[in-house]
Amino acid sequence: MFSFVPVGECQLLVSPLRSSFFASLEHRAILGVCRQCWHQPLRATPIGRSKRLPYSTVRRLPQYRTMGPEAKPKAKIDYKIPRPSSSVILISPKNEVLLLHRVKTSSSFPSAHVFPGGTISPQDGDFPPAGHPDSHDEGIHYRRAAIRELFEESGILLAKNSITGQMIRVNPAEREKGRHAIHMNETTFDQWLKGQDTAAVADTDPLVPFSHWITPQRNPRRFTTQMYLYFLPHSNGGISDIAGDTEVQVPSTDGGIEITEAQFLPATEWLRRARVGDIIMFPPQVLLLDFVAQFLDKPGPNGTSPQSISGEESTKRRAELVKFAHSGNPPWTHKFISPHPIGNVPDGRQILDLSQPGPELKGTDKKGEIDRVVLARFNKEGPREVEIRWRRDVLPDGPAKSSL
Repeated sequence: MFSFVPVGECQLLVSPLRSSFFASLEHRAILGVCRQCWHQPLRATPIGRSKRLPYSTVRRLPQYRTMGPEAKPKAKIDYKIPRPSSSVILISPKNEVLLLHRVKTSSSFPSAHVFPGGTISPQDGDFPPAGHPDSHDEGIHYRRAAIRELFEESGILLAKNSITGQMIRVNPAEREKGRHAIHMNETTFDQWLKGQDTAAVADTDPLVPFSHWITPQRNPRRFTTQMYLYFLPHSNGGISDIAGDTEVQVPSTDGGIEITEAQFLPATEWLRRARVGDIIMFPPQVLLLDFVAQFLDKPGPNGTSPQSISGEESTKRRAELVKFAHSGNPPWTHKFISPHPIGNVPDGRQILDLSQPGPELKGTDKKGEIDRVVLARFNKEGPREVEIRWRRDVLPDGPAKSSL
């Protein structure tokens, strides 16, 4: 995930394949500009030697050396170089979104609510090192990290049998033991999966890329974070028929190491809590949750609750969200955003421009979001009064070329 860094007292949030749907390590990825510049940093520690895994991305890239355990002490990390990370917006069968509450002692996004995620690990397969031109490109290493970090942080396992395609079922007690062992580097995610089912693999195909965030240069810790959507399947009936715990894995904390609370709520409710100041959310999270709410939290028939809609209607809404993720120029599946301040509105809040992909991608064909800006008031505890606005309404002379 990222960290959102306000100018001055920066805290930039840096909290499936391109053909598919729309911040334990030292970073858990997002949306505040950073956790996902909108991601969250986690604590990086060495892991045991992993098997060599194939490296693949949407486009064919050169093979990179699998990063195995180091015999010598690790070299000091240059946090100014964006480190690859992943974050996942997990949608429940009831179309609610999972957010995690970071501990107040965290070095990144303390007390903030973030999407699950974190930095890419050697166990996620071959990947370009931080600083390499290809390190920002979406690929299987980003996807595997998203699924692994989700499991480590929340206990929710998204894995399937590679032969039958059936999802792997593991009882809660075993999942808890597994996530702890992986976090403590006693085993790798892949090794643990194979211990549950020899044909088990991370369920990466349903992941839908939904923007990529790069922490601004002025942030002391930088990340290049790939955001994803993942939809948990519906039950056979409407979403109002889902019996919660029996139909979806219940998220849990990691024992207070990094997370104090893990909860599914409608996107509109998360946004309401942030708006009234009950929780802290960084700009990337607010922006993406706003999109999710527009499609999944619309009133049901005759103004009834979104929870009363049929499974068919819910499926339709999900498809519309995915269609939106694939729309635009560039589409949200391919937007690269490195937020930076460009001024203030009369009430003193900063205006964050989202149109640039960041200095590392200058001169490439990657682009950000030109039609929207973020307004936010940053203080020591984090961003407050975060609001998404049309650029044309805040900066009348600014460009507004797309219709989204």
